[in-house]
Amino acid sequence: MNPAPAARARVILLSGPSGSGKSSLAERSGLPVLQLDDFYKDGDDPTLPRLPDGAVDWDTPLAWHRDQAVAAIRALHECGRADVPVYSIPDNGRIGTRTLELDGADAFIAEGIFAAEITAECAAEGLLGDALCLRNGALTTAWRRLRRDVREGRKSLPVLLRRGLRLMRAERSIVGRQVELGSYACAGPEAERRIRAASRSTELSAA
Repeated sequence: MNPAPAARARVILLSGPSGSGKSSLAERSGLPVLQLDDFYKDGDDPTLPRLPDGAVDWDTPLAWHRDQAVAAIRALHECGRADVPVYSIPDNGRIGTRTLELDGADAFIAEGIFAAEITAECAAEGLLGDALCLRNGALTTAWRRLRRDVREGRKSLPVLLRRGLRLMRAERSIVGRQVELGSYACAGPEAERRIRAASRSTELSAA
């Protein structure tokens, strides 16, 4: 009798407004992490969407290489490894590539503000373990976002303040859209529990 094929790792999509704590939560999980922000378009890409004042709108999925992100998730699911870009937000572009290895993990996290956009596609292909939207209060998220962006020198302070105010006002609609796309909205503690549960479920299916 031929042995049963090994179960393939499934992705836990972790979305939420910018500054909601996705990266920190993903790191604490101990699972391999695919950073979906690395699939942003380069700053000189002519297809980048623009705001009314002419600035690039980095908060719309049109600023992101969706197909490349899904291809990386598919490669991790099928092969346990993928070559992925390394993106520098201060430099507005890719500065290299790296190889992400799952090292035998039965689940991995793909986190970013656009993660919910690919929920249906990942589910249809059998790649999905869970889809979560990390949710906090708008003021808490705005403060965390500003501290992070200033610390990392992502943009000039006036740009960060304008973007922060716009995102704070839009936070409810941002979360609402991600829920409509198939994500489950929750705060950090519940998200951690669901990540552990999704990981255990994948392990059990491999047993």
